[in-house]
Amino acid sequence: MGKLQALLFDVDGTLADTERDGHRVAFNQAFEEAGMDWNWSVDLYGELLAVTGGKERIRFYIDKWHPLVPETDDLDAFIAGLHARKTFFYTELLKQGNIPMRPGVRRLLDQAREAGLRLAIVTTTTPANVTALLTHALDPDALSWFELIAAGDIVAAKKPAPDIYSYTLDQMDLKPEQCLALEDSHNGVISSTMVDILTLVTVNDYTRDHSFPGVDLVLDQLGEPDSPVKVLHGDLGGKTYVDLDVLQRLHAQSGLAQKAS
Repeated sequence: MGKLQALLFDVDGTLADTERDGHRVAFNQAFEEAGMDWNWSVDLYGELLAVTGGKERIRFYIDKWHPLVPETDDLDAFIAGLHARKTFFYTELLKQGNIPMRPGVRRLLDQAREAGLRLAIVTTTTPANVTALLTHALDPDALSWFELIAAGDIVAAKKPAPDIYSYTLDQMDLKPEQCLALEDSHNGVISSTMVDILTLVTVNDYTRDHSFPGVDLVLDQLGEPDSPVKVLHGDLGGKTYVDLDVLQRLHAQSGLAQKAS
């Protein structure tokens, strides 16, 4: 029977709770620096998360809420510049240690590396954000743990489009049935399952009420031996936290192990 070969990790909301107290705060800092009266509240940002990609989120906000926008001959360039400053402020928050990894992430990554599983990052956030999070919140050498960092504008269509996952499979020469994706949101699940990748979901405060079609296991976190998970959908097989045994069992029960042989 074929074994699971690769774990594909989303970043924001999956590896760390970056959205509410990270990206949202950094956006507001960039707006303030630019002399704008925009302020994205916790609730508003939850609505904006329906759109993936920071630049796309700014444009969506402009189009839907019609805030006062500084006069500019090139709105695309203005948005790109604003987003660049947001990225700067976000990385500064990470350097200050304000955004830790979610429970179980470091443990599971260590287990996967020890077992020889291949690892990849598959995200819509910018490469700079990924680098800052991994090196400041995980480990200074964490970038080297991942065979591929698929991030940002590397594909034209972002999640929920499947392009970023298709790109990852192509670059790593993997078949969908050889992989398991870890996601936190409806858009992420649509992206991964559209290319038939088995997906495990760990929700956060912003995604707790999302729907996750085609997903067999939805949890509140990966958990730790002293911090049990809450199962929202599916069966953890008697375990109280996610380890490689749980992932292998999920893979085997999905029927993908036969295809991966």
